[in-house]
Amino acid sequence: MTMIKVDELKEIIKMLDQSSIHVVELEDRGAKVVIRKADRQPPAGNAVPEQTERLPETTLRQSANAKIPAEQHSPLPNPAAESKRADQQGSLQPIASPMVGTFYSKPEPNEPSFVKPGDKVKPDTIVCIIEAMKLFNEIEAEITGELVEVLVRDGELVEYGQPLFLVKAE
Repeated sequence: MTMIKVDELKEIIKMLDQSSIHVVELEDRGAKVVIRKADRQPPAGNAVPEQTERLPETTLRQSANAKIPAEQHSPLPNPAAESKRADQQGSLQPIASPMVGTFYSKPEPNEPSFVKPGDKVKPDTIVCIIEAMKLFNEIEAEITGELVEVLVRDGELVEYGQPLFLVKAE
Protein backbone atom coordinates (compact mmCIF):
# COMPACT_ATOMS: atom_id res chain seq x y z
CA MET A 1 0.00 0.00 0.00
CA THR A 2 1.39 3.38 -0.96
CA MET A 3 1.17 6.15 1.61
CA ILE A 4 0.77 9.78 0.70
CA LYS A 5 3.82 11.62 1.97
CA VAL A 6 3.62 14.83 3.97
CA ASP A 7 5.52 16.74 1.28
CA GLU A 8 3.02 15.60 -1.36
CA LEU A 9 0.09 16.75 0.79
CA LYS A 10 1.78 20.12 1.38
CA GLU A 11 2.28 20.55 -2.38
CA ILE A 12 -1.37 19.70 -3.08
CA ILE A 13 -2.52 22.18 -0.43
CA LYS A 14 -0.25 24.89 -1.88
CA MET A 15 -1.60 24.27 -5.39
CA LEU A 16 -5.18 24.37 -4.09
CA ASP A 17 -4.51 27.62 -2.25
CA GLN A 18 -3.11 29.26 -5.41
CA SER A 19 -5.96 28.12 -7.66
CA SER A 20 -9.65 28.89 -8.03
CA ILE A 21 -10.50 25.28 -7.16
CA HIS A 22 -12.23 24.89 -3.79
CA VAL A 23 -12.19 21.11 -3.22
CA VAL A 24 -9.74 18.33 -4.11
CA GLU A 25 -10.68 14.68 -3.61
CA LEU A 26 -8.05 11.94 -3.90
CA GLU A 27 -8.91 8.26 -3.72
CA ASP A 28 -6.49 5.34 -3.97
CA ARG A 29 -7.04 1.72 -2.92
CA GLY A 30 -9.80 2.54 -0.48
CA ALA A 31 -8.06 5.53 1.09
CA LYS A 32 -9.76 8.85 0.45
CA VAL A 33 -8.50 12.37 1.16
CA VAL A 34 -10.70 15.45 0.78
CA ILE A 35 -9.08 18.88 1.01
CA ARG A 36 -11.35 21.92 1.08
CA LYS A 37 -10.32 25.53 0.82
CA ALA A 38 -11.35 27.42 3.97
CA ASP A 39 -13.54 30.48 3.67
CA ARG A 40 -11.40 33.50 4.43
CA GLN A 41 -14.38 35.62 5.49
CA PRO A 42 -16.24 35.12 8.76
CA PRO A 43 -19.77 33.80 8.33
CA ALA A 44 -22.44 36.47 8.02
CA GLY A 45 -25.19 36.80 10.62
CA ASN A 46 -26.30 33.69 12.42
CA ALA A 47 -24.85 31.24 9.94
CA VAL A 48 -24.86 27.62 11.07
CA PRO A 49 -22.20 25.21 9.78
CA GLU A 50 -23.47 22.64 7.26
CA GLN A 51 -22.75 19.69 9.51
CA THR A 52 -22.54 19.68 13.26
CA GLU A 53 -21.59 16.67 15.27
CA ARG A 54 -23.04 16.44 18.75
CA LEU A 55 -21.70 14.16 21.42
CA PRO A 56 -24.23 12.52 23.69
CA GLU A 57 -24.65 14.44 26.94
CA THR A 58 -23.36 11.50 28.96
CA THR A 59 -20.11 11.58 26.98
CA LEU A 60 -19.79 15.31 27.59
CA ARG A 61 -20.39 14.85 31.33
CA GLN A 62 -17.90 12.00 31.50
CA SER A 63 -15.29 14.09 29.69
CA ALA A 64 -15.85 17.04 32.01
CA ASN A 65 -15.55 14.85 35.10
CA ALA A 66 -12.59 12.81 33.83
CA LYS A 67 -9.47 12.99 35.92
CA ILE A 68 -6.13 13.41 34.22
CA PRO A 69 -3.55 10.92 35.53
CA ALA A 70 -0.71 12.54 37.44
CA GLU A 71 1.86 11.35 34.91
CA GLN A 72 0.21 13.50 32.22
CA HIS A 73 0.56 16.70 34.25
CA SER A 74 3.57 18.59 33.00
CA PRO A 75 5.53 20.71 35.46
CA LEU A 76 6.02 24.39 34.82
CA PRO A 77 9.00 25.05 32.55
CA ASN A 78 12.27 25.56 34.37
CA PRO A 79 14.53 27.78 32.22
CA ALA A 80 17.65 26.89 34.23
CA ALA A 81 17.09 23.15 33.78
CA GLU A 82 16.30 23.59 30.09
CA SER A 83 19.48 25.57 29.42
CA LYS A 84 21.53 22.99 31.35
CA ARG A 85 20.03 20.21 29.23
CA ALA A 86 20.75 22.23 26.08
CA ASP A 87 24.39 22.56 27.15
CA GLN A 88 24.60 18.79 27.73
CA GLN A 89 23.03 18.08 24.34
CA GLY A 90 25.58 20.19 22.46
CA SER A 91 25.15 19.28 18.79
CA LEU A 92 21.95 17.26 19.23
CA GLN A 93 19.30 18.13 16.66
CA PRO A 94 15.61 17.33 17.10
CA ILE A 95 13.48 15.54 14.56
CA ALA A 96 10.17 17.36 14.95
CA SER A 97 6.66 16.24 14.10
CA PRO A 98 5.47 17.82 10.83
CA MET A 99 1.82 17.44 11.89
CA VAL A 100 -0.62 16.74 14.68
CA GLY A 101 -1.39 13.04 15.04
CA THR A 102 -0.64 9.75 16.77
CA PHE A 103 2.99 8.59 16.95
CA TYR A 104 3.92 5.01 16.05
CA SER A 105 7.52 3.77 16.28
CA LYS A 106 6.77 0.51 14.42
CA PRO A 107 5.22 -0.32 11.05
CA GLU A 108 3.06 -3.01 12.77
CA PRO A 109 2.51 -3.74 16.48
CA ASN A 110 4.46 -7.04 16.35
CA GLU A 111 7.41 -5.68 14.33
CA PRO A 112 10.57 -3.93 15.59
CA SER A 113 10.80 -0.13 15.77
CA PHE A 114 11.94 1.76 12.69
CA VAL A 115 14.87 3.16 14.70
CA LYS A 116 16.30 2.89 18.21
CA PRO A 117 18.97 4.83 20.14
CA GLY A 118 22.39 4.15 18.65
CA ASP A 119 21.11 3.69 15.08
CA LYS A 120 22.66 5.73 12.28
CA VAL A 121 20.11 7.74 10.30
CA LYS A 122 20.25 9.43 6.92
CA PRO A 123 17.86 12.07 5.53
CA ASP A 124 15.68 9.41 3.85
CA THR A 125 15.59 7.02 6.85
CA ILE A 126 12.01 6.42 7.99
CA VAL A 127 11.99 7.01 11.75
CA CYS A 128 8.28 6.64 12.59
CA ILE A 129 4.71 6.89 11.37
CA ILE A 130 2.26 9.60 12.38
CA GLU A 131 -1.40 8.82 11.88
CA ALA A 132 -3.48 11.87 11.03
CA MET A 133 -7.11 11.63 9.87
CA LYS A 134 -6.80 7.87 9.17
CA LEU A 135 -3.71 8.44 6.99
CA PHE A 136 -0.43 6.84 8.04
CA ASN A 137 2.42 9.23 7.18
CA GLU A 138 5.99 7.96 7.10
CA ILE A 139 8.30 10.49 8.74
CA GLU A 140 11.88 10.71 7.48
CA ALA A 141 14.89 11.82 9.54
CA GLU A 142 15.89 14.64 7.15
CA ILE A 143 19.30 14.68 8.90
CA THR A 144 22.43 12.51 8.99
CA GLY A 145 23.72 11.32 12.34
CA GLU A 146 23.23 8.97 15.27
CA LEU A 147 19.85 8.68 16.96
CA VAL A 148 20.42 9.44 20.65
CA GLU A 149 16.97 9.54 22.23
CA VAL A 150 13.32 8.76 21.47
CA LEU A 151 11.23 11.48 23.17
CA VAL A 152 7.70 10.05 22.76
CA ARG A 153 5.98 6.71 23.34
CA ASP A 154 4.00 4.56 20.94
CA GLY A 155 0.40 5.68 20.60
CA GLU A 156 1.10 9.11 22.09
CA LEU A 157 -0.58 12.15 20.55
CA VAL A 158 1.97 14.60 19.15
CA GLU A 159 1.68 18.24 18.17
CA TYR A 160 3.02 20.05 15.11
CA GLY A 161 6.67 20.96 15.77
CA GLN A 162 6.98 18.69 18.84
CA PRO A 163 10.43 17.05 19.06
CA LEU A 164 10.14 13.28 18.52
CA PHE A 165 13.80 12.24 18.50
CA LEU A 166 17.23 13.71 19.25
CA VAL A 167 20.01 13.06 16.74
CA LYS A 168 23.73 13.73 17.13
CA ALA A 169 24.33 15.38 13.77
CA GLU A 170 27.39 14.47 11.69
